[in-house]
Amino acid sequence: MSETVEIFEVGPRDGLQNEARRIPTDQKVALVDCLSTAGFRRIEVASFVSPKWVPQMADSAQVLTRIARAPGVRYAALTPNMRGFEDARAAGADEVAIFGAASEGFSRANINASIAESLERFAPVMQAAQAAEMRVRGYVSCVTDCPYDGAIEPASVARVAGRLFEMGCYEISLGDTIGQATPERIDAMLAAVSQVVPVDRLAGHYHDTGGHALDNIEASLERGLRVFDAAVGGLGGCPYAPGAAGNVATEAVHDRLTKAGYRTGLDSDVLARAADMARKMRAG
Repeated sequence: MSETVEIFEVGPRDGLQNEARRIPTDQKVALVDCLSTAGFRRIEVASFVSPKWVPQMADSAQVLTRIARAPGVRYAALTPNMRGFEDARAAGADEVAIFGAASEGFSRANINASIAESLERFAPVMQAAQAAEMRVRGYVSCVTDCPYDGAIEPASVARVAGRLFEMGCYEISLGDTIGQATPERIDAMLAAVSQVVPVDRLAGHYHDTGGHALDNIEASLERGLRVFDAAVGGLGGCPYAPGAAGNVATEAVHDRLTKAGYRTGLDSDVLARAADMARKMRAG
């Protein structure tokens, strides 16, 4: 029997957050509802950050409350602080995520805090989530390269990932935020991180800006990773990483994994419909 690899769909949040045109709430809900029938186990749909900084996510509560929730699917939200956590919980998020960085420059640009300060800020969120029996996922940005600090040492990634895991994150998603990683550098980074976080608690989050995302996934598979983030239609990037538009497309990851003999549990026809919806949303 072929081995299963999970694709964690992040298009409705990470994909749409950087779109300049304000996407109507109805369209976001329709996209999530379509994705909910594709076979995903987890879909990230919302971000409870200040609308001043990420205006596209201002309707996150409405999206979470209006989607048609499918059995067996967990709907996730990004929550940088206690206010975000409380709002996400009130809107019915099944799990939340906190996001740090392996570079000081990106940490300050993205959340206006040093790496150490960001970890301190996450502590009350972790405590509240544990009290509410809500799972928390951790993100680490810039795991090989930073638009401000340049190349990032694997040991720096391991330190941040290890701290998030120690704090109680059930899974750590490792982000090639500007899409410049190569398989060799991903392998070196994973070699360091896997010393402090079990491989089965790691996920790869690779942008395709440099055209290496699928090869980086293959390198990660060889290291034992079995979860990868992707955005349907290749939506989006990061508003704090200049020039980094382009999450790896879910349908491309599904196709590559399937050809390599892995099972994703996803319906390719539904993925195609969702990708078409995503492209139309981007086109306006």
